[in-house]
This record gives sequence, C-alpha cells and structure tokens, in this order.
Amino acid sequence: MSKEALFNVLNNHFSFEGLKILDLFAGTGNISFEFASRGSDNITSVDADFGCVKFIKQIAEEYDFNIAAMRSDVFKFLEKNTNSYDIIFADPPYALDQKTFENIVTLVFQQELLREDGMMVIEHSKYTKLDHMIHFSFKKSYGGSIFSFFEISGNADEEVKVDLEATEED
Repeated sequence: MSKEALFNVLNNHFSFEGLKILDLFAGTGNISFEFASRGSDNITSVDADFGCVKFIKQIAEEYDFNIAAMRSDVFKFLEKNTNSYDIIFADPPYALDQKTFENIVTLVFQQELLREDGMMVIEHSKYTKLDHMIHFSFKKSYGGSIFSFFEISGNADEEVKVDLEATEED
C-alpha cells in the first residue's frame, strides 16, 4: 500500500523515463525495480549487505534493468559520491536514531547530490521527525510509515523551522 502511494505522489511530479535514481539502503531492491519497471533506466542501488546487492544484480540482469547495485556503507557512499540525481530514495532501518536520519539529509544537500528539480524521499517511522530539516517540503503518512519529501525549493532559506507552541512559555 505505501509503495503504491509513494509512486502515486512521485508520478504527479515526474515522468520516470530518463530519470537518474539513487536508492539508499536498497535492501532487496524493491524500490529500484519499481523505478525500472516504470521506465527509469539509470538507477544506482546502495546497500551494505552483500546478499542484497547480489540479489539486485541477479534480478536486474534477468529483467534487463539498468541498475548498478553497489555494496557500500551508505554514509561513506554519500560522502564520496560526486554524481547528482533526480530522485533519491532512502529507507534506512527504523531503529536508527534521530541524528542518523538527519545526517542523511545533511549529507545529500552538503554534497549537492540532488538535482535542482529533484526530490529526495526518506521513509521512516512516526517517531522520527524530519520536518525541521532544511529543504523539507512535505510528508505523507501511511500506517506506521512516513515518507518525508525534500526539494531544493523546500525551506532552503531557513536553517530550522521553529515550533512556536514548543517555545511558548506557560
């Protein structure tokens, strides 16, 4: 359900053909395969697990998808990568702490990995809050999962959104 909803949102913003996609914490490649089946032909999938990367490579070859599966620590990849992407999707383990999720956003924008008209999506639990981060645009909730969307045109002029209710004195 949530994957279908995600692609409905993305479909309102993009035509998938010709897009350059980065899938972080790719796991078994479900999101990469979905992009490929919708016409994206330049996809990079990154995961630290050898078995997952091997599986993605096998399926990509079987279906003739142009997916480059890379075994790497996602944070090291983000620090060293010099490519830019139209869509960056990250599905880190929900158990990672708040600062680690925030670090994904920070690295992507510090390294200028997102193209001007691009979008980054981070899947996370309702306990992780990312709407205060720079370039945050909007979020969508699906059950216990939340997709936070980031764009260059997000709150780029603001370092941090201030929660007025949290700062008011009683």
